[in-house]
Amino acid sequence: MAYAPFNLKGKVALVTGGNRGIGFGMAEALAQAGADVVIWGSNADYNTAAEGKLTGYGVRVKAQQVNVADETAVAEGMEEAVAAMGRVDTVIANAGIGGGAPSFAEFSTETYRRVLSVNLDGVFFTFREACKHMIERSKAGDPGGSIVVTSSLSAISGAARNEAYASTKGAVISMIKAIAVEHARYGVRANAILPGWIATDMTQGAQDSPAFAEKVIPRVPARRWGEPADFGGIAVYLASDASKYHSGDSFVIDGGYSIF
Repeated sequence: MAYAPFNLKGKVALVTGGNRGIGFGMAEALAQAGADVVIWGSNADYNTAAEGKLTGYGVRVKAQQVNVADETAVAEGMEEAVAAMGRVDTVIANAGIGGGAPSFAEFSTETYRRVLSVNLDGVFFTFREACKHMIERSKAGDPGGSIVVTSSLSAISGAARNEAYASTKGAVISMIKAIAVEHARYGVRANAILPGWIATDMTQGAQDSPAFAEKVIPRVPARRWGEPADFGGIAVYLASDASKYHSGDSFVIDGGYSIF
């Protein structure tokens, strides 16, 4: 019999912020590997475009307009996703926003609260609902599930003028470890992904900066910006049976930047 743990046929993956950027890169790979996909995004037009592309891979796709910072919207969104798809095997909390300041001393409370509401509260709400579903399935004799968060290198490095963002990205790693320990008995594993410098809408300002191109990107051993498609492999691995004994880990995907 051929070894085929990366075949995701019959599995359902939900990706928040899955309508563009890293989230879409992961959702696309999951669909190509055979998974049915649910994407959450706050922009209806981006959702529609992403849904159309993913449907082209011959899998079931559902796009939902969900604001992850809204606790009620998350609970209702997860219930709707499970009802439509029958189950959810993998949940990737990828939705996030940036938000910095000229200096820490000038950091506004409004920005701080806004960043935390999406990047931390949103992850908490999403994972809490996902774990409820996975625990219920396990108790019904159908254990298993994968919880994944998109963190950031800012969680383990000094992100000057981005203290709020960095704080959320460090916090979700701790959340993942707690979920991994508590839910292993249900066959649920939990892991984090830490992207480096990736070409997305969030990093457009840096991409347009000649100084950044001259001083930062040459320090990436891979000598290029990362791309959303670079996250397809890790998404498929973490959604697949190949990772069923891999939990509580953090995957750095940065072209070697953090070790150079």
